Parts: sequence; C-alpha cells; structure tokens
Amino acid sequence: MLARIQSLYLFLAALFAIASMFFPFWSFSSGQVFIISDLAASKLSDVTYSIACFAGSAFSPLTAIVSVVAIFLYKNRNLQNQLIIVAIFLFIGDLFSGLAAAHFMNQHFQSTGTAITHKPEAGLFLMLPEPVLFILSMKGVKKDEKIANAYKRL
Repeated sequence: MLARIQSLYLFLAALFAIASMFFPFWSFSSGQVFIISDLAASKLSDVTYSIACFAGSAFSPLTAIVSVVAIFLYKNRNLQNQLIIVAIFLFIGDLFSGLAAAHFMNQHFQSTGTAITHKPEAGLFLMLPEPVLFILSMKGVKKDEKIANAYKRL
C-alpha cells in the first residue's frame, strides 16, 4: 500500500536528495567566488578534488532513485529495509564526497597562499534531514512487519 507514512518519508528524502543537487554545497571566496555543487564545480587542477565532485554528483541521484524504488517495494518489507540501508550509505558517501571536495579545495587555496573565506551553503543543509527521514521510514517498515506478523498469528 502506498498510503503509508514511510512512503512519505522516503519521498521527502528523495526530494531533499534531488534538491541538494541544484544548490551549492560549499563556497569559497577570494576575490572571486568558487562553489562546490553537484552540477557546477569550479575548475581546479587537483585530481582528488575532481574525483570527490564526480562522486558527489553520482551519489545524490542514486540516493533519490533508491528512495523512490523503496516506496514501491511495500510488499517485500525485508528488501525495502535493505534498500533504505543502502540509501543511508549512499547519503553518507554523498556527504563525505562533498566534504572531501571542500577540504581539498581549501588545501589548494592554502597551498597557493591565497587568503580565503569559506562557508557551507544550502546544498549541505538540504542533505541533513535525509538520514532522519530514512531512519523514520525504517521504523515504519518495522512497525508494518510487526502488524503483519500479528495478523498472521490470527
């Protein structure tokens, strides 16, 4: 059944994952503004920074896709639970890839001796509710499992 609270949680988590792609994750300013985002990364020669940006642009849509797929697996609660766990790990990968890109960009600017200011942006804050929504959806799936098992006993 699609009209369950965990379906709403998973849908909201997918929306947050998609929305975080369109907003900057971190910004640096040193005369000109450099941003880290899934869809628009600054051009630096650092390979590690580029890999971290590429990983972030892969993890956000995968998190959203896994969340939406988990909504439609309401008949197979074990698989739904496993997909929610996968979505949590994808979120962690997305968060760490963005933080790694910000760290490597900060190191690049410090190695050149450029005075910079940096701050987190809306893309980071849009990601933060995702794990809470995933955990709440896992609790809803466990509650459904408990109700189904009690119904089977009758």
